[in-house]
Amino acid sequence: MTESHATRDLLESGFGELGVEATAHQIDSLRALSELLFRWSKTVNLTGHRTLNEIVKRLVLDAAALAVHLPEVTSLADIGSGAGFPGLPIAILRPATRVVLVESRERRHHFQCEAIRALGLENVLARLGRAEQLDEPQCAAAIAQAVAPSDAVPLLLHWVRPGGLLLFPGSEQAPELPQDPRFVVEKRVHYRVPCGGPIRTLWMARKPATGK
Repeated sequence: MTESHATRDLLESGFGELGVEATAHQIDSLRALSELLFRWSKTVNLTGHRTLNEIVKRLVLDAAALAVHLPEVTSLADIGSGAGFPGLPIAILRPATRVVLVESRERRHHFQCEAIRALGLENVLARLGRAEQLDEPQCAAAIAQAVAPSDAVPLLLHWVRPGGLLLFPGSEQAPELPQDPRFVVEKRVHYRVPCGGPIRTLWMARKPATGK
């Protein structure tokens, strides 16, 4: 079995565990994203996951499991997105959602741009700079996977329009969200990443609409 076939089988197995039907095109795109990151990581330090198998399990399928629990939104900002996770897999699985990747480190931003070009992702925009300094149209939702909730709150509020969602992914023992009058916690979801992955927590909070 070739490496590409093994990657496809692993992705299909993961989606089977999630109970999600991904199209052949989506599986191909996620496989291509995994292989592209694996090739780049041989020369550029983009992720701590060094094997293709780890990239698929710990990044791609982790993002896919998260996407299962995200509400439908028209736009999503991924703050501190690193090599583009979870934003790139979410964009592949949610083609109707406009995803903005926000990253301050140039090498990771350059990889994001190459992935967008190579995969033909017309619903993704990569922005280079610090999240608090960029001036962009606000999104329907924003997520910060690699930032502690207490640090993420002002960044997400900056990127979310009134009435929009603030999304805080974390580990099974995720810290409580800080009390803050600028948002209202709506719910917390526990889920497991497929193919032997960990249990995760997703907090969802809402920014009050203007005048409320």
